[in-house]
Amino acid sequence: MPDHVTQPLLAGTELLQLYPTPTGPTQALRGVDVQIRTGTLTAITGPSGSGKSTLLAILALRERPAGGTLRHRGSPVAALSRRQVQRLRRHHIGYIAQRPAHGLFPQLSARRQIEQTAWLRGVPVDPVAVLADVGLVERADALPAALSGGEQQRLAVAAACVGPPDLVIADEPTAELDDTTADLVLARLRRCAEQGVAVVLATHDARAVAVADAVLHLRHGVLSAEQHGAAGRTAAIDGFGRVQLPEPALALFPDGRALVEVHADHVRLVPPDRPTAPGRTADE
Repeated sequence: MPDHVTQPLLAGTELLQLYPTPTGPTQALRGVDVQIRTGTLTAITGPSGSGKSTLLAILALRERPAGGTLRHRGSPVAALSRRQVQRLRRHHIGYIAQRPAHGLFPQLSARRQIEQTAWLRGVPVDPVAVLADVGLVERADALPAALSGGEQQRLAVAAACVGPPDLVIADEPTAELDDTTADLVLARLRRCAEQGVAVVLATHDARAVAVADAVLHLRHGVLSAEQHGAAGRTAAIDGFGRVQLPEPALALFPDGRALVEVHADHVRLVPPDRPTAPGRTADE
């Protein structure tokens, strides 16, 4: 069996991230477990402040987690030197910022953006073909400042996928795009995954979720649930046995407490004011 099938490109275990605030450190991530595999498109969803951008930054090796372990092809990233991390980011990771202009070279035309990225990654490229793939051939000689926001985003996506790299990270890639441009961007990211790239994006866009192979739901810095393909949403259980229930289920437990019925082949949660099934045990 091919290695990429049995071993994820990236695997995070109990990922923790802290940020300083005037009132003391705040936890942006609180023990997140995640696996990212090649040839798949993973969407990370959740409300603002749930930790999506923080998780992206860690997966893109732009930040080191305050706790937990991140492995790249089975090896701990923490064991890599700063130079090795920089080399991985330059040659093997494409990053698309929420504001696309932040990831573009302001002094380079669209054509030169593609050529520069290819040079950094040490791969040959036909910049015209790359730009044609995102509908930007006629804007090949334009600088980023002369491009619209949608054109900048398409250029950023095209550059990120040059190579192709092992991993492409996109932070809200369709947030400020019209429907047509958003569809172009998602189609390019989908094709990138089909080329064997691991594509990860944070999004609030239902269209992005619809084209994803896996969906990770974050809430309050915790992985609350995940979904793969046509399978239903699966609640995540962390190493301490904690389960994050989806929002509709939370409404059944307004006091934040549940009785746990342990059956031979399943576990049932019921509100404390509801009697447990006869002959069943309940753990509180």
